[in-house]
Amino acid sequence: MVAAIALAGVGWAWWASILPGTYSAMDMGVPDYGGGPGSAALHAGAHSGRTADDAAAGAAPAAVTGTANDPAAMSVTDLVADPERPADVRVELVARAERITPDGGEPFDGFTLNGESPGPAIRATEGQLVEVVLRNDDVPDGVTLHWHGVDVPAAMDGVAGVTQDAVRAGESFTYRFVAEQSGTFWYHSHQVSHPQVVGGLFGAVILEPAAGTMDAAADVVAAIHTYPGGQRTLNGATGDGHHRAEPGATVRVRLINTDSTPTSAWVTGSAFRVLAIDGQDLHGPGEVEGRAVELTAGARADLEVRVPVEGAVRVQVPGASLLVGPDGAQADTSSAPREPVDVLAYGEPADAGIDPADADRTFTYDIGRLPGFLDGLPGYWWTINGGILPAVPMYMVDEGDIVVMRIANNSGEVHPMHLHGHHLLVLSRDGQPSTGSPWWVDSLDVEHGESYEVAFIADNPGIWMDHCHNLPHASEGLMTHLAYTGITTPFRLGRDSGNDPE
Repeated sequence: MVAAIALAGVGWAWWASILPGTYSAMDMGVPDYGGGPGSAALHAGAHSGRTADDAAAGAAPAAVTGTANDPAAMSVTDLVADPERPADVRVELVARAERITPDGGEPFDGFTLNGESPGPAIRATEGQLVEVVLRNDDVPDGVTLHWHGVDVPAAMDGVAGVTQDAVRAGESFTYRFVAEQSGTFWYHSHQVSHPQVVGGLFGAVILEPAAGTMDAAADVVAAIHTYPGGQRTLNGATGDGHHRAEPGATVRVRLINTDSTPTSAWVTGSAFRVLAIDGQDLHGPGEVEGRAVELTAGARADLEVRVPVEGAVRVQVPGASLLVGPDGAQADTSSAPREPVDVLAYGEPADAGIDPADADRTFTYDIGRLPGFLDGLPGYWWTINGGILPAVPMYMVDEGDIVVMRIANNSGEVHPMHLHGHHLLVLSRDGQPSTGSPWWVDSLDVEHGESYEVAFIADNPGIWMDHCHNLPHASEGLMTHLAYTGITTPFRLGRDSGNDPE
């Protein structure tokens, strides 16, 4: 009898985990209002979405109140830049599936944009309207482009099944957004993300400040990427790259970690400063020697180096390096320093423009791991607040809210957490408050056993993914959404939808 009951329980858990063939992102999760408006209805059981008890029992998803079932709700497709405004920068990108051979590397079957990987770097000036036409020549699963770290209008976020349908072979999609930030960013596919990004569908986005002009000799992009077969590259080339600069020159090196795992960078031949993290300038950054700079998956760090009177500067990452200096000049190689630059205490304090004490909503994002079923598949899955997808929180906000979120990781592995459409101000790590420059991130490395408290302003209406940027982890359940009340989406997820953002 006990065995029969246990077997029945397993069977129920398996059946209850199976997702519909198609479903809306707004049909997923347990609405979490973080103590703000909507919480009273949730606690009274008056909403049409699932309660925590429903989720624990495996009840099928139902739409979140005030969004998917509300005929007055605004569609995410309406959240666009001025359609009448002409583009200042226009780029066309053609995605293809083809054989690629990295410079100095081995061939593999991957993906290109305009016949190359990385795809062309997109450069614009703050305030300009950028228009990118994506054409899919023959990528069989479809493609999209997500503008990682660029706070675009929600309709332009490039997440298949949430903000658009995947662009099928022979189709196109036009992205339009105003460059309201300046800094180092990147773009990548958000459809079948892991194989497509690893296989080559990515590129750099450099948004220059409106004031002043940039000296190309004093600015270099270093996109870190590991292609199939473990081929570690900078800007698509294996081994050592070179950027020509004269003795005494100061150069900004824009590091972009396009991989799904954290990495680090370090410098020989010069002291350096960390000018910016994730496209956000740091205040009062001091000179650093003998320390590494940590870059989680998806993160960027802008380093300032000065070319010595003799020799060159070498910016190293595991498996590759960039030499900055005159032709023929050399710099030593070294192993990675043991100590990292601790951004929690780096730089000088300044007004961050947000007061966490005035928070309208407070959320918890606890990462764990449990055995169970995910869409009918048995496994050892990532959990959010104790639930396996879709029994995860749907974080609900109103435009203008000040939000505080505590992210804790007790899952046994590191997770690079990425919230679309917003930047997070790091308030503390493991209870230790930030004492340096305001530290804004869109990609945050959360080690096992660590906890962070972060804050942000809900100033970009939409439906935004909030997930681990170790892309296989996202497909294994470490993914949820931040949703603004009154916003819905017509797009569908699920095995029959053709949309597979992770």
